[in-house]
Amino acid sequence: MIVLEFKAKGKTTQYVAIDEAIRTCQFVRNKAIRFWMDNRGVGQKDLYRLSKVLRHEFSFVKALNSSACQASIERAYSSIARFYDNCKKSVPGKKGYPQFKKNNRSVEYKTSGWSLSETRKQITFTDKKGIGKLNLKGTWNLNFYQLEQIKRVRLVRRADGYYVQFLISADNKVETQPTGKTIGLDVGLKEFYTDSNGHTEPNPKFYRTGEKRLKFRQRRVSRHQKGSTNRKKALNKLGRVHLKISRQREEHAKRVARCVIQSHDLVAYEDLRVKNLVKNHCLAKSINDAGWYQFRKWLEYFGVKFGRITVAVNPAYTTSQCSNCGAVVKKSLSTRTHVCECGFVMDRDWNAAINILKLALGTTGHVGTWIYDPNASGDSSSTHAGEILCEQVGSMNEESPHL
Repeated sequence: MIVLEFKAKGKTTQYVAIDEAIRTCQFVRNKAIRFWMDNRGVGQKDLYRLSKVLRHEFSFVKALNSSACQASIERAYSSIARFYDNCKKSVPGKKGYPQFKKNNRSVEYKTSGWSLSETRKQITFTDKKGIGKLNLKGTWNLNFYQLEQIKRVRLVRRADGYYVQFLISADNKVETQPTGKTIGLDVGLKEFYTDSNGHTEPNPKFYRTGEKRLKFRQRRVSRHQKGSTNRKKALNKLGRVHLKISRQREEHAKRVARCVIQSHDLVAYEDLRVKNLVKNHCLAKSINDAGWYQFRKWLEYFGVKFGRITVAVNPAYTTSQCSNCGAVVKKSLSTRTHVCECGFVMDRDWNAAINILKLALGTTGHVGTWIYDPNASGDSSSTHAGEILCEQVGSMNEESPHL
């Protein structure tokens, strides 16, 4: 599955209709969550029946395409199923109890409710919401795909406008020649990553760079009264700055990950739990700014695309263990050089990258994404690509066409 994204161009009345469709989608989803809360144990079929009841009871719900209503029900049920799954697996901390949405930003159609023009440059939404025909602006070419391959169409609202996403059933793998190289990566805050060869990639720190501009826009928002038109305009400008920073971070992680994957047959990296790391309030901003999650996401994506092996190893003791003799040398965060009793001296991140690669070599021969835990009993635990990041497909929607 691949996702192609286009900028949607239309009239102001069409944008208002899109907002109405998004609010209706949110209404259906919240109704489904409330129905589940009041009737524990209901399944997806019961929620589908609820969708029919809502369409019969509310005219604005009936105006939305039935497949879009079903997609909203599926969104609600996916959050319910994820909550039950986390409870069964005894996930530590919060289990992700389904919550009501108050600022939904997208509406999703299945195979009905829309039609493409012959040139594939316009899309027309045929339900009664009044969205009509929208022009598609982008560099992707939909003529390469059959209409039967388009499984979903999603309208997304962002700070800088509206976008149309196409979920297409297509093989995205690329045949490549083996390079005979392996590499281990140790991500950090000072440097974006340090590999097992000693190379370091600088950390661009997009959020730190744009923080001055963000503070200026936040002060502009605080000047206006809540609910006023000027405050909405100020919020939109603030959102545009945040959107630019997130896009810069995503594009950087994507480009670096692609270069790493194409240059090596095996790439090893730390199996970090970023959600837990950001609980440290002293480092949370820097960790989020580094974009470790985005980097790992794109490593796994390009690993599948180019047929490379990606291995996520347990990060325990990779920093403190000596890559030369194996002795454990404890060090604080401020200690940037690894000095061992055996006389081995090296940068701490370079030493950690070598240890990561050594751990990963135990899983060679397995194509895909594998998690290696040296402390686990028996064979190394493994997870196929795509199962680590449950929303991997939905997040691959901004790959540049020239990549």
